[in-house]
Amino acid sequence: MDETILNHQQVQTNGIELHCVSAGKGPLVLLLHGFPDFWHSYRNQIEPLSRSFHVVAPDMRGYNLSSKPAGIASYGISHLVKDMEQLIPTLGHDQAHIVAHDWGGAVAWWLAMRHPERVDRLAVLNSPHPVAFYRELKTWKQLKKSWYMLFFQVPELPEVMLRAGNFKNLRKAIRSAFIRREQITDQDLDLMVEALSQPGALTAALNYYRAAARGSDSAVRMKPTPIDCPTLLLWGEDDHALGVPLTLGLEKWITNLEVQLIASAGHWVHQEAPEEVNEALLAHLQA
Repeated sequence: MDETILNHQQVQTNGIELHCVSAGKGPLVLLLHGFPDFWHSYRNQIEPLSRSFHVVAPDMRGYNLSSKPAGIASYGISHLVKDMEQLIPTLGHDQAHIVAHDWGGAVAWWLAMRHPERVDRLAVLNSPHPVAFYRELKTWKQLKKSWYMLFFQVPELPEVMLRAGNFKNLRKAIRSAFIRREQITDQDLDLMVEALSQPGALTAALNYYRAAARGSDSAVRMKPTPIDCPTLLLWGEDDHALGVPLTLGLEKWITNLEVQLIASAGHWVHQEAPEEVNEALLAHLQA
């Protein structure tokens, strides 16, 4: 990571504290990470974006140094969306550009639908729009790719298996999922494990999946609505868990959409192809 000066702070939002890393001045860009990451997921984006923007990369609730409220229900999508909807004005802005990956992307889609006044431009990385995800889950091909989501519903066993041998299984799974494996180092994996080893963090991360599967969250039951803000969907073509068909058929739901596929990159496209992703993000956010 560049020698950019990073500011670490605990920010109150929605009744919890989020650990946020920030740099730069200008319009706000929120960088929302996914499972099983934390703010460090955007180590290759913070410096380039901070030349033109006020960049803030929070640890999502439950992760690393952020609050870890108890119970599966605390990780329902409506809580996650409200965290970000309230974080934006707390940071001194009325709106933000949102860049989001994986679970951060799920939050970003719903934030743009439920609180369009908070989202200026949206960029989502390898995270399917909910309409596309539920459509493709009906296919055997995507269902096979999503088997781990079912496994995560089992109480306690996923925690035991993931923690075993200093997170040996998790390290192996992430490294094998990278198409450009030189982009994920042992140090990167050590930092991820350190973040997940914070008390309660691993269970909190898994509770995202558990809360979604229960379908009791009010935001999940609500119907999706069209997104009108300029939206960029970046997709690593070789994502083993989320297939390229998830990028299709979204014109009805996103009125101003650009889809960009990145070859020879997988699920962690922003880490595997940082130069390509950064170029696309800057072009989109500065348009």
